Amino acid sequence: MNTIPLDWNGNLQNILSCIEEARNQEVTLLCLPELSLSGYGCEDMFYAPYVAETALSQLQEIVPYTSDLAVSVGLPLMLNNKLYNASCFIVNRQIRGFALKKNLANNGIHYETRWFHAWSAGDRTNVKINGIDYPAGDLLFEVAGAKIGFEICEDAWIANRPGRELYARGVDIILNPSASHFSFFKSQTRERFVQDGSRSFGCVYVYSNLLGNEAGRAIYDAMP
Repeated sequence: MNTIPLDWNGNLQNILSCIEEARNQEVTLLCLPELSLSGYGCEDMFYAPYVAETALSQLQEIVPYTSDLAVSVGLPLMLNNKLYNASCFIVNRQIRGFALKKNLANNGIHYETRWFHAWSAGDRTNVKINGIDYPAGDLLFEVAGAKIGFEICEDAWIANRPGRELYARGVDIILNPSASHFSFFKSQTRERFVQDGSRSFGCVYVYSNLLGNEAGRAIYDAMP
């Protein structure tokens, strides 16, 4: 999926198109890329409060289209005046919660610690949306008897991956929404992370990366 930073209508339509295509292919679990609602490369616009506010408003437009489907949607989420890199997990037109990124990319072309706060492993809280409390943080979801957890992009690139703790909690499926830019032979490294994660954690590992020239000079090459 290709996104454009702050192209709210374009990104929303891309997401709805992906959901429709998934439905046509009889998909029941759909993992969209990291920060798919706002776009990954918003840079210092992440400081503008309206970005997280608009993303949350757009998210609620997606919910009605998720009948009989589980979908993860990436967005910036404000909690207690701190911004987090989040994936919202929606199941059958209900928001089940927000998984928050624990390890932020801060090398090469990535400056995530400039805009986001890292979430602490094991911590959980609630976020209130339209008067309703939803869980947020280090979460494990259960859908149709399957336990589903998250590693968000950089989470998979560190030695002590969150997947280890998810394995101890009996995870069946790990979703990894990513915005990993292209470099030579990097796709083989990602593929190894997916294979190693699946093997080590005894689970199905679902990886989804951005595609195309999202912003600036960064190219995203999805996954084969």
